[in-house]
Amino acid sequence: MSSYNLTHLAQLEHEAIFIMREVAAQFERPALLFSGGKDSIVMVRLAQKAFAPSKIPFPLVHIDTGHNFTEAIEFRDWLAKDLGARLIVRYVEDSIKAGRATEEKGLNPSRNGLQTVTLLDAIEELKFDACLGGARRDEEKARAKERFFSHRDEFGQWDPKNQRPELWNLFNGRKNHGEHFRVFPLSNWTEMDIWQYITREKIPLPNLYFSHKREVVNRGGTLLANTPFITLLPGEKFEERIVRFRTVGDATCTGAVESTASTLGDIVQEVASARQTERGTRADDKRSETAMEDRKKAGYF
Repeated sequence: MSSYNLTHLAQLEHEAIFIMREVAAQFERPALLFSGGKDSIVMVRLAQKAFAPSKIPFPLVHIDTGHNFTEAIEFRDWLAKDLGARLIVRYVEDSIKAGRATEEKGLNPSRNGLQTVTLLDAIEELKFDACLGGARRDEEKARAKERFFSHRDEFGQWDPKNQRPELWNLFNGRKNHGEHFRVFPLSNWTEMDIWQYITREKIPLPNLYFSHKREVVNRGGTLLANTPFITLLPGEKFEERIVRFRTVGDATCTGAVESTASTLGDIVQEVASARQTERGTRADDKRSETAMEDRKKAGYF
């Protein structure tokens, strides 16, 4: 069928499936980075379609900060079991205990950035030569610089000025010993595309994404949920609000949004009228103008 006759979502789906099959063809030990969030859940659905009727040919890898939402972890474990997929979990806590990473101090400490150490150690330990991620170019300006096949040097670092051209859907996976690639099949997708695809495919999600009552504290404009990992500062208090999460990550820096969107249709309408990007609720991205790019250059997702 001509691409001109495909719907927008179908074209994005075909592109992502083509890239996943390229990864399976070009690399020996690929892995799919999986957090239990909506983008990685869509990645799993695309991988199912790409390799059906066989099982997904690479493991699901989660770098666990230890500060995750319980709902996301429970969903992660359920989905891996339901798929019969191999789930590999590596823990930031172990990196801290081994002296490989240092716990942050201060008013709003987070383990989000510490994931880089644990991820790079896991890549070296398990000899992964490609890691598929669910990042999208519309999320953040640093991610807009990524290629589909994003080269990482022997130290796991990313140089945005030294990426390979990708003309006519030709992807160059050649690498030297110790190097690897991050691969982003969802690069051309938007948040709206993700939600419309989830709706079309009837993909189950953690209930964090739907409107619910939850205790939160407003810290610098970010609504942080009441979890064991949040310490109230002087003058702060938790209050119950009706919220949902547009993105799911480390609970110490992932903010909720006030919302009554309780169905997929409601969420699609809400996203269509949103004036803030989904990562506008992430406190870690607000630490500096180049926070994400600095983390990515060091080897972050």
